[in-house]
Amino acid sequence: MKKSETETTPVALTVAGFDPSGGAGVIADVKTFTAFGCFATAAVTSLTYQNTTGVFGAAHQTPDAVRAQVLAVVEDFTVACAKTGMLPTREIIEEVARLFREADMPAPVVDPVVRSTSGYDLIDDVALDALKRELLPLARVVTPNVPEAERITGLEIRDEGGMLEAARAMRGMGARAVLVKGGHLTGRALDLLDDEGRVRTFVAERIETTSTHGTGCTLAAGIAACLARGLALEDSIEAAKRFVTDAIRRAPQLGHGHGPINHAVAARI
Repeated sequence: MKKSETETTPVALTVAGFDPSGGAGVIADVKTFTAFGCFATAAVTSLTYQNTTGVFGAAHQTPDAVRAQVLAVVEDFTVACAKTGMLPTREIIEEVARLFREADMPAPVVDPVVRSTSGYDLIDDVALDALKRELLPLARVVTPNVPEAERITGLEIRDEGGMLEAARAMRGMGARAVLVKGGHLTGRALDLLDDEGRVRTFVAERIETTSTHGTGCTLAAGIAACLARGLALEDSIEAAKRFVTDAIRRAPQLGHGHGPINHAVAARI
């Protein structure tokens, strides 16, 4: 099959885990891509057993299965943007990195999912080393939260200065741009971007809520979708943050733990 030359709707690809409760992972990504006017496609890396109260286990896919899913998409569509989420094993990370090097795809938004909101470790140290070595240098932007940035860099982050130090450390590992999300810190809801040495902070309203399941997935997917729509990285981050803030504010109040956000809100580009 040949790629179509008449596609007008940007095709977005997520390579991530499957959350059966629908709040995070590929389901959240698909909802977000759709909200931003992209056609959503997905490759599942792991079938997780989770809901709003926690993660109870996972059945990981083989690297060959992940490769077959991605190739089925890229051999038929022209992919305009891509993001990665849960990549649970070294072998899967190496395969995904190989695909991005070989296939005709743009540099991905890498959401380095290492631990669930409920505290479940989703990646071991061997896989984390592969993520740093293989995938960070391929990314358009890496989007860790504070605990993820601490685990990746080994640094302690307590304030904006610590966020900047961690971002610079990840750029030292080969990342072109790093967005450290500060939602786990106190005070202002501040995210810090280091894009090839250019530093900018983004401040949003801090909403006191337990409806935060899938916010990281949604932000990364929103950034990727906006890049596909032709926005610059900083503008993409701003639009994605607006979407997440609106989705938290209008969360459906479902579940008995960290509830999902509302992906039905309008995206404002």
